[in-house]
Amino acid sequence: MPPPGACLNIMEARHKQMGYGSISNPEKFFNQDFKNLKQYCLTKGVRYLDDMFPPDAKSVGQGILMPSDLAHVKWLRPAQIAPDAEFVVDGVSRFDFGQGVLGNCWFLASIGALTFQNHIFEQVVPLDQKIKENYCGIFHFRFWRFGRWVDVVIDDKLPTINGRLIFVHSKDPNEFWPALLEKAYAKVCGSYTDMTSGTPSEAVMDFTGGVHMCVQLSDASSDVWGLICRAGKSNTLMSCGTPQGETSANTVLPNGLVQGHAYTVTGVKELISQGKVVKLIRLWNPWGKGEWEGDWSDCSQDRQKCLSVADDGEFWMAFEDLCKFYTDLDICGLKPDFIDGKSSAQWKTSVYEGRWVAGTTAGGCINNRDTFWTNPQYRIKVVGENSETNGEKNILVSLMQKPDKRNRRLVQNLHIGFSVYLYKTQSGKFPAMFFNTHLPVARSDKYMNAREVIEFLMLKPGEYLIVPSTFKSNETASFILTIHSREETCCYKPNQLMFQYEEVDAEQLQRLLNENILKEKIQALYKLLLKSDCVCSSGMKVSDDMLSLMALRYGASSGHTALECFINLMIRLDCMKTENKSHWMYVSMYT
Repeated sequence: MPPPGACLNIMEARHKQMGYGSISNPEKFFNQDFKNLKQYCLTKGVRYLDDMFPPDAKSVGQGILMPSDLAHVKWLRPAQIAPDAEFVVDGVSRFDFGQGVLGNCWFLASIGALTFQNHIFEQVVPLDQKIKENYCGIFHFRFWRFGRWVDVVIDDKLPTINGRLIFVHSKDPNEFWPALLEKAYAKVCGSYTDMTSGTPSEAVMDFTGGVHMCVQLSDASSDVWGLICRAGKSNTLMSCGTPQGETSANTVLPNGLVQGHAYTVTGVKELISQGKVVKLIRLWNPWGKGEWEGDWSDCSQDRQKCLSVADDGEFWMAFEDLCKFYTDLDICGLKPDFIDGKSSAQWKTSVYEGRWVAGTTAGGCINNRDTFWTNPQYRIKVVGENSETNGEKNILVSLMQKPDKRNRRLVQNLHIGFSVYLYKTQSGKFPAMFFNTHLPVARSDKYMNAREVIEFLMLKPGEYLIVPSTFKSNETASFILTIHSREETCCYKPNQLMFQYEEVDAEQLQRLLNENILKEKIQALYKLLLKSDCVCSSGMKVSDDMLSLMALRYGASSGHTALECFINLMIRLDCMKTENKSHWMYVSMYT
């Protein structure tokens, strides 16, 4: 059982400072060390068996197989499935694999995009792994998970029925990197069933940890095509999706497209046809079959003007048809250079990890006038004339919420969003009065129960406050706020505001208790506490994270703090003042 919210945030922040969680030094998922485990198996002459994701019905999950089929599942190693099994056969390609019975087209479409970027692919899938050399049945893969890279270890036992893979399978029966990659991600999600249904944006972020943009194709502006062309020339992963039909089934329409289905963007092209410029985009169906049958498709007469593509699920279509038949397009790159086509050096990224805690820092949306100001607050300063003269968008804001459940299908995303306010002079945390007298100059389109909410904004020179929040108040969750900004934009946290509380010694405390007037003192003090983003005793500052720890240590599950617990907290603060040990606060909060 991991430490709860605020404690975990502080621990992860310390680990990041030590370099843990980077792509070069990923965290060990479930504390499983690939090198140590492999060396142990080689020394003992045994095949690895993963007790954290064992080859049993629980790892498959419920709902995707009939009970009768589930009873016939056998977990086999690659050499038991194919006589000449290899990890990779003749390189990697989107045409290497096809989707199985699992409804994870969103994940496989993202793998299809991943195969175009060798550098990114090798970060996720270490290619120095072999099935025949120094083999002991153990493999590992890397994913970006909510702010940190993790190294995921698996054994190579795969679920089969009658000797055939149930889920993703390779076109070459001897190639197994797709099935093993899928198993590693299933382990991260909790089971194979937990991979059912999703959006490509989730997987492409987990493959890159990069810059993500989502374009709504129904209201695509004139710049969308330019954005797609720039992304096509950059190291990006692109995918798009069709709208869901009346049912959750993947119905094939008369035009060949599949409802509620994810596709990989594999190419972008402009050509002249009948004296006009035609914008074309190439898509790939992760089923490995089933193609668009309209204009510029494989069977159309105009198709000969494009490169020949076999009946393998890949096809060309006009950009206008893309906007007509698809809902959104996701673009994810390691750097934001695809946004405006300029050097990535002109953009910088600031990442903040925070937490909404019921009763302290979970104020809800602006509808909650009395508590909205208690949400975490972040400042940015936009400087330079370019931001005002050219009118280009210069800030990309991403708000991502972290899951609170081990199994992906059990995660209930809260409705999240953010507001941006312009201000002139203000120190410390912005009070309720500020939000009652100021309107936001920008905000997320709407509060969505999604993993991530993104907005691309144009902010003129000035100082701004970004307030991330849940829609309802008193909802506890952790989040990551990422701000991609141009060179002339700087981001920083609000200055901490300090106040001194009234000192009370033991005799005074007893007198106040006897006279029954302590309640008024505590209420006054508590109001001061709520109006600040920190507490100070002899110069010791307490941040929002520490305030969350106070609520965790001294509060009840309801989010309220009993009078006795609050008095205990004040006495401890006074002890810290006396002992002058600022680090003692961190120790005491864990006890």
